[in-house]
Amino acid sequence: MTMVFYIPAIRGGYIWDDDSYVTNNLNLRTLDGLRRIWFEIGAVPQYYPLVHSSFWIEYHLWQLHPFGYHMVNVLLHALNAILLWLILQRLSITGAWLAAAIFALHPVHVESVAWITERKNVLSCFFYLSAILTYLRFCQLDFSSSSAPSLSAYHRSTSAIDRYHWGYYTLALVLYLCALLSKTITCTMPAAILLLLWWKRGRIGWRRILLLNPHFVFGFCLGLITVWMEQHYVGAQGEEWTLSFVERCLVSGRALWFYVGKLFWPHKLTFFYPRWQINPGIWWQYLFPLAAVAVLIALWLLRRKIGKAPLVAVFFFAGTLAPALGFFDIYPLRYSFVADHFQYLASIGLIVLCTAVITKLFLQRVPSYRNSGFAAFGVVILILGVLTWKQGYIYKDAEALWRDTILKNPSAWMAHNNLGEVLVKQGKLDEGIEHFKKCLAIEPGHAKAHNNLGNVYTMKGRLNEAIAEIEQALSINPYYAMAHNSLGNVYLKNNELDKAISEYKQAIAFKPDYAMAHNNIGLAYCNKGMLDEAIAEYKKALAINPNLEAVHYNLSVAYYYKGNYKLAIIHCDKAVELGCIVYPKFLELLKPYR
Repeated sequence: MTMVFYIPAIRGGYIWDDDSYVTNNLNLRTLDGLRRIWFEIGAVPQYYPLVHSSFWIEYHLWQLHPFGYHMVNVLLHALNAILLWLILQRLSITGAWLAAAIFALHPVHVESVAWITERKNVLSCFFYLSAILTYLRFCQLDFSSSSAPSLSAYHRSTSAIDRYHWGYYTLALVLYLCALLSKTITCTMPAAILLLLWWKRGRIGWRRILLLNPHFVFGFCLGLITVWMEQHYVGAQGEEWTLSFVERCLVSGRALWFYVGKLFWPHKLTFFYPRWQINPGIWWQYLFPLAAVAVLIALWLLRRKIGKAPLVAVFFFAGTLAPALGFFDIYPLRYSFVADHFQYLASIGLIVLCTAVITKLFLQRVPSYRNSGFAAFGVVILILGVLTWKQGYIYKDAEALWRDTILKNPSAWMAHNNLGEVLVKQGKLDEGIEHFKKCLAIEPGHAKAHNNLGNVYTMKGRLNEAIAEIEQALSINPYYAMAHNSLGNVYLKNNELDKAISEYKQAIAFKPDYAMAHNNIGLAYCNKGMLDEAIAEYKKALAINPNLEAVHYNLSVAYYYKGNYKLAIIHCDKAVELGCIVYPKFLELLKPYR
């Protein structure tokens, strides 16, 4: 079922930051890159080495064809649904198959599956569920058959801990580490296990807590690394993250109810949701966190009457979401407090609870409704599958994604900027300018949009306007390397070569691995007739990224005018091989020397 309803997603392309994870990630191309993925903090956007290692393997299997990456994501999602089914069966939870089917086909999960970058979610969930299944085996916790040990027999055993299979404990710990190395939101797993033990065994002994201590330690340490990298490498710093503790509580309460709403009514799912205005002075905003706390208190007080299962499910849902509820500074909080992919793992709690309640109602307590119950379940699954199918088309390519986002959330300034970038690459400069201006009308302090607008003005020859926009970007962020490079391009186009070189050097000072800035300095040196300096800069650019076709072409031209025709031919051929369009006249100049 999963493979069928995810066909549109499988046929999708790359979107948004798939470039930094896959298409422009040079670490995927070499063995040294694999070493850097594991042992060099900052070599990749986030320290999730298993995710990037999976991309490394796939790059060497099918290069940059998106089909393979999408297929792996969908297969992992399908495996996750099967693992969930096995865990629920082992715990003897009613409606296990239905819960797994809903998890597989719920459209709120399309973002996690259809977005290649969110391999983090599907891969970490695979290891997370595998670890829980293995740990349940270690605990000999199995209620799936009549042969399972009774609760009284368990309590009578004074040496239950000695009967444990320590191989399963080790395997569960390794799988949990793999989950953390895929995405650290899985750090909540040991707490989830304690919830299950409390629910099924009635109590949690200190020995069981001690057994999970290594899990808590690993989760805490790797979680700290993620938080640190979000701030220092991803960029989760600035005014958008300066929220007080009260404001964060207001965000978390509202976010919880938002996710509940999208699970039960998955209408107008979008990539960027509007960012709420949080104001501690508005009384009704406190209703969200207070209502969440009230539900937990009510379920606790009613646990003897209705059982612990609802409390466990809600705790699992809220606890698994906790790292993404606004208490920690993560980059997406800049444009929205919520995102569909945040609840990929957490949604299991409410899905299982609801399917168990409905299944008991239809199939056990009211046997006469059994057939109609099966029919209703089939209709629900079909509806969810159709919604997932439709949602998959949104991820066809970047343009489709951003247009859909703007349609559902016109105030999504980031989507306007990103759509503008896509349109400019397509040569639709005027449309691109329109969306950059819309972005800036909503978010005037977005330095990247000012820089993008300046770049388009440069392309159109409107150099004074270009300088004004780029300088505005630099007034917002003086350390913005791309803006310094863009300003250098304006000066280069205006033949102000010394000014251009100065700006390019600034760009490199703020971003030492900026290959195109080295290339652009080379162009400026060439225009000044300083061919040796130009060649040195081109070589620095290729040392950073050996597959820049424009740099190979520029280096070929420089070698030609230096009289080194052999190297000129080598780099010209490499440029052509990489897809660079070479001027026919230059090819004619090289012909006599071949």
